[in-house]
Amino acid sequence: MTADALREQLDGDLVTPEDAGYDEARAIFNAMHDRRPALIARCTSTADVVAAVNHGREAGLEIAVRGGGHSVAGQSTCEGGLVIDLGGLSAIAVDPGAKVAATGGGAQWGAYDAATQEHGLHTPGGRVTTTGVGGFTLGGGMGWTSSKWGLTCDSLVGAEVVLADGRVVSASENENPELFWALRGGGGNFGVVTRFDLRLHQLGPIVLAGLALWPIDRAQEVLPAWRDLMDDAPDELGTGMVVITAPPEDFVPDHLKGRPALGLAAIWCGDPEEGAKQIQPMKDLGPEVDLIQPMPYTAFQAMIDASAPHGLRSYWRGEYVDALSDEALDTFLAHAPGLVEAGMPFTQMILFRIGQAISAVPEDATAYSHRDARYLFHPITLWQDPADDVGMMAAARAFAKAMRPFDQGTAYLNFTAEPDRVREAFGDAKYRRLQAVKDEYDPDNLFRLNPNIEPSRKADSPAMR
Repeated sequence: MTADALREQLDGDLVTPEDAGYDEARAIFNAMHDRRPALIARCTSTADVVAAVNHGREAGLEIAVRGGGHSVAGQSTCEGGLVIDLGGLSAIAVDPGAKVAATGGGAQWGAYDAATQEHGLHTPGGRVTTTGVGGFTLGGGMGWTSSKWGLTCDSLVGAEVVLADGRVVSASENENPELFWALRGGGGNFGVVTRFDLRLHQLGPIVLAGLALWPIDRAQEVLPAWRDLMDDAPDELGTGMVVITAPPEDFVPDHLKGRPALGLAAIWCGDPEEGAKQIQPMKDLGPEVDLIQPMPYTAFQAMIDASAPHGLRSYWRGEYVDALSDEALDTFLAHAPGLVEAGMPFTQMILFRIGQAISAVPEDATAYSHRDARYLFHPITLWQDPADDVGMMAAARAFAKAMRPFDQGTAYLNFTAEPDRVREAFGDAKYRRLQAVKDEYDPDNLFRLNPNIEPSRKADSPAMR
């Protein structure tokens, strides 16, 4: 099938390098991956996705699937291949009675939150509103409210999937259950998910949440206090600590602006009055900026959007940590401020409290792994000049190496750009189970631009060459 024939089959658009708007259509979040696909199929229906998958397979093209385009590893684009852009599949249908939202594979979290909050409902989701629901969910999905309601994939109750051979199937506990198991944390290895059915949980529209800031020279006092509070915190309290560059906003004191600072993001998933009591120990430490107050859940979800703009160069890590000892915190603070200064103004070094409702789900219930971890070390390194690529990535890797004695040696793949860490992310037993699912649904590895599970039976096909 020629490109013209594919164009005629699509209800959406087919964009080629000769078309106006091509550069805009191919751009993704991480500017390090400046690739030029031969075709961009901007799909608006499941039938469009089927046509695109069939064309890519028959033409022997490398296929990338784009939801929100936030893949830090650049896996939502390709060089000379076919990008299946799901942005046109963004409808969100909320059933407040059943507490389920049917969500197109190209929807973004900002739109999802807006639609579900009309009913005082939500699903744990991305911390930046332009994050795609699809890739986030398939990789596990760790959000601010995961402390109370688990991962996004734990709220997945059903999916519509276009397989490598062009078939459309449903996946749930009752239909194709092994595929459903793999979709919850196994990434985009098994097909293109065109619809996610997500369970909804009561929250909002007003929550106790927000941000606080301290000067970086208070970090040796504040960070251990946060750790001590979070070690025994109730599930309703979701937080993260971050070393950032204090923004040039009116609410920030002049002496903090443009300098490394220690920040706290927090949300209470319950009665705001009870939440105020739980978060008071952090307020007692006297932050110089305190924006933790009752606010719309949607406002909190959008609070850090400006800190993660599209079009910068980016390198991330996501490392699971069992416990934050004093030595671990000292090591973190020995590296974080310097790396933030090197990557001003957007680089940020984060520690998330996880575990809680995530660890309450049995380890074998989903493909997502390492539910026993209590914290996540998440350095986000952002810069503009390509000449800084080697230095910034080396500094981030050195920081991760310094923290290695305190982490599990395992990776959260949604936050990881290292392709050689896939097997360790799942462990041998789960990896073999995922391989069996891959063998059944994508034996030729057509869908390989993802944290890839290689089939155990490598067929002699163009997709494997």
